[in-house]
This record gives sequence, structure tokens and C-alpha cells, in this order.
Amino acid sequence: MSAAAAGAGATGSDGPPPHRDAPPPHRDAPPPPGAASAHPGDGPVVVLTGANRGTGRAVAEELHAAGWRVHALSRTPARLPWLHEVPCDLRHPEQVGPAIERIAAAAGGLDAVVTGGVVRAFGDVASLPLDDWREAVEVNLTSVLALVQSALPHLRRRGGRIVLMGSHAGSRFFEGGAAYCMTKASLKALAEILLLEERVHGVRTTLLSPGAIANLPGDDSPMKMATSSVARAVRWTLEAPEDTVVGELEIRPARLTARPAVSGLDRLQSV
Repeated sequence: MSAAAAGAGATGSDGPPPHRDAPPPHRDAPPPPGAASAHPGDGPVVVLTGANRGTGRAVAEELHAAGWRVHALSRTPARLPWLHEVPCDLRHPEQVGPAIERIAAAAGGLDAVVTGGVVRAFGDVASLPLDDWREAVEVNLTSVLALVQSALPHLRRRGGRIVLMGSHAGSRFFEGGAAYCMTKASLKALAEILLLEERVHGVRTTLLSPGAIANLPGDDSPMKMATSSVARAVRWTLEAPEDTVVGELEIRPARLTARPAVSGLDRLQSV
């Protein structure tokens, strides 16, 4: 399934209705997110990466405001009073599994994971340092696989959801983007394979591929999406009707520059 939305408004007003009809009872139907929470009234549990800044932080704030219990794997802590953080350096994917088990034990299970941690290593193929390449692969790809593998047993018990944060860079390549584009492109394959393998266990996966985002402080470009708009799209996929999975969601800024960029990362502002 593929969906495309243009601009910030499409990620909010076109979302699912606030009161969803429950699917017909079936002995094989997975429980809705949060149904297995240890204490009645607790919100569903989500684990994020990259929650200390930019889009990841906006996702954490959006989900917290919606009643989710938000946990994060963090190398650099955000130190927000409601954010439950576990130290984890995604450059070392072997740290991911123990961190996930620690969160699942403390929270009583998992309902969703959102993979937002990323390294943007740029450089021409001819001169890209191999250390930069290795770091991009470890953070952007291997840590994602480690997170999904560790979370799957818990997500299967809850009929949970996975959101893989992709990028237009995964399908619209640009000069200097070898490490970034190649690792983001690999997430498309991972998402499709998870859709084939894990829906039989009740786990639903979405690849969310945004265009240009105003990620940096002070960036108010009208040619980019606000981080809060992308966060609303993440929440919409997590809270989609129980009989539905958004396989892929591609979103773009509402406005298009009249003078397209001709090279590099800025090309993504011209899609």
C-alpha cells in the first residue's frame, strides 16, 4: 500500500477518525496497541531512536501528548521529565538488544517502535572515508535491524507496529549522498520484507519517507516541512485502524521552489 500527502495539513486533517470501530472478534486477531498494558489506563508503549532533537524529538512530543508512554534509546539524553531514556549508542548495534529488553521489562511490553536515529554522512564516492561509510551503515541500517529483531517478540504479543523512518533520499539520489542514500534505500527492502513476514504474526510495518524537513534550529524555510508535521504523520500511521497497515507513506512540503536546486542534498527541496 502506498500513500502520498502534500504538506503539513495532509498529515493531520486526513488522519483516522478519533473513534475507530473495533474489528470483528476472531480468535487469531491480535489485540489492539496497549491492550496488554500492565496497569489499566496506561497508554501504549513506544520505543524511539533519535528522540533527543529534530524530527525524533517532535515525534516523542506528539506521541506523549497523545497518551503514549514514550521510551527512547539515547546516546545524548534529552532529559525531558516524561521521556524514559535508556543509554544506547546506535554506532554499536550490540547495545540495542539489552536496551530493548530493559524497556520491555520496565514497561510491561511494547506496542510500537519508531526508528528515527540517523547519521547523515556526505561525501563523493571517490573520497568518502570508509569510517564514515561504516558509521552510516551501523546507525542507519544495522541498528535498525537490531532494534526490529529485539522488539519483534514483544510486538507479536501486542499486535504492534513498526515505523521505519525513510527519506526521499532513498529513492531520489544526489551527488555526495552515497552513504545516506544507500542506507535509506535499504529500508524500503526491509519494510517490504517485514510486511510479508510479520503480518502473519499481527505486526504491521510502515516505511515513512519524508521530503525536505526543517530539522535545524532557526530553519523556517517555507520549502520544508515542520518537524511537528512529520510527527503527526508518524502518529497517524501508528493509530491507523486495526484492520489496516499503511505500507508506505511519502510526504512532501506543500510548496515547491520556482528555482529548483541543481545539486546535492538541496535537490530534495525540489521534489
